[in-house]
Amino acid sequence: MGTSTPFSGPKSGNPLVPDFVDDDTAGAAPPTAPAPQDGDGVPPVPPAPAPRPAPMPPPMPDRFRSARLNFTKFASSGGSDRRALGRAVSQYVSQAAGGSVSAARRMGSSRGAAARIAGFLGDVGSRGLQAALATLNMAGLAGRPAADILSALVEHFCPEGGSIDEGIARDAFMETVIDLADAGVTDMANLTSEQMQTVLELYVAHTIEDRIYNDVGIKGVEVPSDINAAEAVRDQLHDFILGGVADAFSEAAIDFAAIDSTALGQTIDRIYEAAFDILEALGEEESQK
Repeated sequence: MGTSTPFSGPKSGNPLVPDFVDDDTAGAAPPTAPAPQDGDGVPPVPPAPAPRPAPMPPPMPDRFRSARLNFTKFASSGGSDRRALGRAVSQYVSQAAGGSVSAARRMGSSRGAAARIAGFLGDVGSRGLQAALATLNMAGLAGRPAADILSALVEHFCPEGGSIDEGIARDAFMETVIDLADAGVTDMANLTSEQMQTVLELYVAHTIEDRIYNDVGIKGVEVPSDINAAEAVRDQLHDFILGGVADAFSEAAIDFAAIDSTALGQTIDRIYEAAFDILEALGEEESQK
């Protein structure tokens, strides 16, 4: 259940945003040109450096404990204990991840991949599939099913790396590709705006789901031995997360016909923050039923 990079879960003393998470969704900055000089040959005073993101607060002791206990309770019920699911998700965001802003910053590679996927889909919408693929030297893929095309672009969207963060981004993309047919996304050349949003919603939902699996720790949660019960647990968690993500995309209202590539990274960041905010609220609401 979940990503193919599972482990027993991080320790409570680990930083909220690990060092391996790259917080720059736009990639590395271009090389700096030599500083100009004034008439006397004296370099001008350099501008002040851009402010760094605010440091994350120190992690709460045992911050994973409550979420793990409730995920275990939900899993042990075979998916029937929705109140435990709500508490688990809400506590994951508010306690384990340190709130929606911190939770979103933990999704470094996933945010970057989501921005690249969104940029490609916007290019397909504005210039057509053939032109968008030609930009990536993949024009020969035109005419093939959507799942085949996107599978072939995995290295472009989610370069393979050694960190858990990169593994989550990559695994979530492949899980998204598997879901495309069921979601009715089969023809890349004639994608509607709604289908483009569906691709992104599925991807973001899978990244959050896989992040939770890895943070909570598969070895720390008792999963039902019955395959049907285990699948019910997985499906309910995925649907719960997908619902929150869909709400976040509805609020963002991305126009795929006129995507602003310069602001795309910031848009994806806001979507992740909004998704975690919504999931925390939905989880709290579910726990009170």
